[in-house]
Amino acid sequence: MLTILGFAMIATFLVLIMTKKMSPIAALVLIPALFCVAVGQGAQLGDYVIEGVGNLAPTAAMLMFAIVYFGVMIDVGLFDPIVRGILKFCQADPMRIVVGTAVLAAIVSLDGDGSTTFMITVSAMYPLYKRLKMSLVVMTGVAATANGVMNTLPWGGPTARAATALKLDASEIFVPMIPALAMGLLAVFVLAYVLGIRERKRLGMLTLDEALAREPEPETVSAGAGTGTGGKDRLRKGTGASASGTGTGSAASAGGTENEDGDDEEFQGLDPNRSTLRPKLYWFNAGLTAALLTAMIMELMPIPVLFLLGAALALTVNFPHMPDQRARIAAHADNVLNVSGMVFAAAVFTGVLTGTGMVEHMADWVVGAVPEAMGPHMAIVTGLLSLPLTYFMSNDGFYFGVLPVLAEAGAAHGVSPLEIARASLAGQALHMSSPLVPAVYVLVGMAKVEFGDHTRFTVKWAVLTSLVVLAAGILFGIM
Repeated sequence: MLTILGFAMIATFLVLIMTKKMSPIAALVLIPALFCVAVGQGAQLGDYVIEGVGNLAPTAAMLMFAIVYFGVMIDVGLFDPIVRGILKFCQADPMRIVVGTAVLAAIVSLDGDGSTTFMITVSAMYPLYKRLKMSLVVMTGVAATANGVMNTLPWGGPTARAATALKLDASEIFVPMIPALAMGLLAVFVLAYVLGIRERKRLGMLTLDEALAREPEPETVSAGAGTGTGGKDRLRKGTGASASGTGTGSAASAGGTENEDGDDEEFQGLDPNRSTLRPKLYWFNAGLTAALLTAMIMELMPIPVLFLLGAALALTVNFPHMPDQRARIAAHADNVLNVSGMVFAAAVFTGVLTGTGMVEHMADWVVGAVPEAMGPHMAIVTGLLSLPLTYFMSNDGFYFGVLPVLAEAGAAHGVSPLEIARASLAGQALHMSSPLVPAVYVLVGMAKVEFGDHTRFTVKWAVLTSLVVLAAGILFGIM
């Protein structure tokens, strides 16, 4: 019964958000609460939610301070050279813009944090998509899939979880997987090219001057939109570093500014003249970021603590005056609130799934449904199961709850735990668009895309990419 109710709860949630009958945050709270009562454990709902919140609180803290830290880094111009190179390549060609989105997302994903990747990618590319009237779900889909493939880096999370759960060395899992992951990334670039060609056929090929002459689509200024000092520096609507795209006294991190007549002065993702730039502190900020990422990889401190310290130091050095610090925090406050709120809402969902025993029963049912004859092929089975299971479950639930069972079943048929661990990474391209991944809400929030629209567009391409990784792993004899 718990197995059926678990799958029913997930299906209900997905249907409601994809049909836009409920917002994700409401569905994440109300649907599991209803099913908790349905299984006769309504009295324990509070305990399940508190436990879920406690488990996800470090993630919420990490995202909050990571958004502030990398938002400040975007504001001060740390990523401008990379963005300028990508935008120079893109020009006003829809195909190049989509491919540039994939390349930028893949490069920034090297830091191992999805929220950072999406903040930088959307801040840089959003103005181009809006100006050319390109499909924003193409941007979110390509960015999420590219980041999903790169999420398999040892410091990205899944590889470390697999290594911990099966008591293996992370490098032994990851290094042999590099050729398969490279094929997955190549598949993302091919996908971006195909989608870009489709956008080019739909919109036509424009020169930069023609693109500048186009009127951007009207947008609604979100609550909290600010203006520059004296109201003279009007902000470009919807393209700042925060989800609301606003800041105080500057164009925040993106989009360019507007003149008094409302015409765009710049056609680029990041305004090169924004008042928040700190060119004299470029190497300090680069060194601080490198040190922060090194400390993360070496696990010198918990990641939330590192980002808390990094954000405080970045704000203090780059904006020593209190009004400027408050302005930068306010510029990213909407994004912080949206993401942290979504994380805590997801804590209700995961808390009920885990607390009621639904996850355990679902996992047992899935493993039990594997035919005995498939035992010698448990690596392939694991790779295929990783697609739906990492989408409907958290990485923690899959890697610590399901993967050991699959590894044990594989060992009984002579399949090594290393093969099982490598195969378990195949589904990460799809996992990154899971409603249980907090970073995806940063992506859709900043891009102003409905989560249901993003899901409908992205899932099929993410599944295809995951299957490419799995097929390449089998072809190369990795699993």
